[in-house]
Amino acid sequence: MTYQVSELSGRPQSGPVDSPAPSALASLARRARSALSDYGLLVAFFVGWHVASVTGLLNPAVFPPLDRVGQALWNGIASGRLVGDIAISLQRAGIAFFAAVALGIPLGLFMGQIRAVERALDPILQLFRQTSALALYPVFILLLGLGEASKVFVIFWATLFPILLATIGGVKEVDPKLIEMARTFGASRLTTFRRVVLPASVPAIFVGLRLSATTALLLLIAAEMIGANKGLGFQVMNAQYNFQIPLMFAAIFLLAVLGLAANWVLVLLQRRLCRWSTAKH
Repeated sequence: MTYQVSELSGRPQSGPVDSPAPSALASLARRARSALSDYGLLVAFFVGWHVASVTGLLNPAVFPPLDRVGQALWNGIASGRLVGDIAISLQRAGIAFFAAVALGIPLGLFMGQIRAVERALDPILQLFRQTSALALYPVFILLLGLGEASKVFVIFWATLFPILLATIGGVKEVDPKLIEMARTFGASRLTTFRRVVLPASVPAIFVGLRLSATTALLLLIAAEMIGANKGLGFQVMNAQYNFQIPLMFAAIFLLAVLGLAANWVLVLLQRRLCRWSTAKH
């Protein structure tokens, strides 16, 4: 117990002494330590790349210094060259992704609840899932041509299955006791689905969405490297052919940033819709 001396009586008065508030410097230090813990390895990677390239430990023709990559990125955006590529890439990936969501989630919810349908369709779904979308790309080109349709469809094909299978799995993993309790209290089949099955399936559905968003960008690069004259994937290949290596890395970094942004948006949306969940993502 700490005491304060009264200025009038000179006698000690019992009571806790308020500890001083943490200083702004200490708070800043904590934030710096947290940032270093989260991003220190990434920063060290880029610093090591830049230093090794400048000093000649890495071939600067193959791994250019990051200031040259940054300059190429700035020039491409300022001139509008990369802006158009970003727009067309987002359009292709976005159309395919949302089409996969529109089909995959309702179909997954239906198949997850109707076990007979799920058993009947599972073999062919597993066959299609194990068949590489890139292996089927020539087939899509024969059917749809070299235009936008084949590019969007190959991305759609690859992104559909993570969403569909994650949704089916989420429905099948709903605790049967919750469903039984809802029906005991007189809930209809539709009410049980809306109030029990669907909310319990949302975390698994978001896992599928995040996997599909990543897959969409991976397939986007491959689709734009074949028969395209616009897009970030085309820009990567075209810059490599013309030995514009800084521009090539600038386009690669843009694709990485788009992937991180898509994942960040989905994580925020999941936290809003799943506030009751204690799972960390």
